Amino acid sequence: MVYAAAENRYDRLPYRRVADSGLILPALSFGLWRNLGDQKTLANSREVMLKAFDNGIFSFDNASNYGPSNGSAEATFGAVYQSDLKPYRNELVITTKAGYHMWPGPLGEFSGKKTLTAALDMSLTRMHLDYVDIFYAHRWDPNTNLRETAEALDLLVRQGKALYVGVSNYDAAQTAAIAEIFAELHTPFIGNQVSYNMLNREPEATGLLDVLDQNHAGLIAYGPLAEGLLTDRYLDGIPADFPLHRSNDFIAKDPEGTVAKLNALNQVAAKRGQTLAQLAMAWLLRDARVASIVIGASSVDHLLDNIKVADNMQLDAEELATIDTILNR
Repeated sequence: MVYAAAENRYDRLPYRRVADSGLILPALSFGLWRNLGDQKTLANSREVMLKAFDNGIFSFDNASNYGPSNGSAEATFGAVYQSDLKPYRNELVITTKAGYHMWPGPLGEFSGKKTLTAALDMSLTRMHLDYVDIFYAHRWDPNTNLRETAEALDLLVRQGKALYVGVSNYDAAQTAAIAEIFAELHTPFIGNQVSYNMLNREPEATGLLDVLDQNHAGLIAYGPLAEGLLTDRYLDGIPADFPLHRSNDFIAKDPEGTVAKLNALNQVAAKRGQTLAQLAMAWLLRDARVASIVIGASSVDHLLDNIKVADNMQLDAEELATIDTILNR
């Protein structure tokens, strides 16, 4: 593949500073959660990933349990990194997470010191890396003392295996609690990766965005399209067996009301010359506290459609008020 010159590549998609840190992320990050790993051929994964990089997406998000087979998404990334992206390491932000089931036995999940250390070592090996830019504790661990988790993450930074640390799926109170320990340890805490989209506004309602801002950290939003609901594919109805993520399971209580909202939002998008998906991403990026949104794409066409959000990211006060009215019905 012929890469765009760097000065052109970074003109294609806006990038954003994470709070007041030195870390900069593209507005869209590329997530390997469900779309690549061992579900697609390596050739397909390579094509999509390199097209993302060529269009200004320089952040790639992974986790030990992504695949669906554990480690397979990281192995896919590692293969493409070795064959194509390694010369660009200084331009890349590579992130991974540990905490959900990763290997058999009681030490293969959650956020104890041994588990986090082993998980990151395995991730680095699979991805052919010396370090990751962000290492996240993937979920709250109700069984391990929070200080142990924080100190383990801090140690991994001091060992040079991660530049920054973060948490994922922590609520506002949990985020505030670990941020306090990070501040004491002088750990470079960069953010919380959580589900956030037009239909799931929990980070606003719970004050999570404010907690992160107060702690000089950002929110990295996954599930920006609510598993595909915020597209034009479900304007006529949501199938009864639609695979909702646990963070959006409340939608199942009122599918008809959700469909009505989707159609109203689609009309707003059409007036802007956008798809519903592009509107949903622009809406998330309206808030500077959202450092990046993680998108998944298993085809080049899907990827390029998402990147077109950069053509029209500004929402005026009237549009925002209309969207709020729709979402609050």
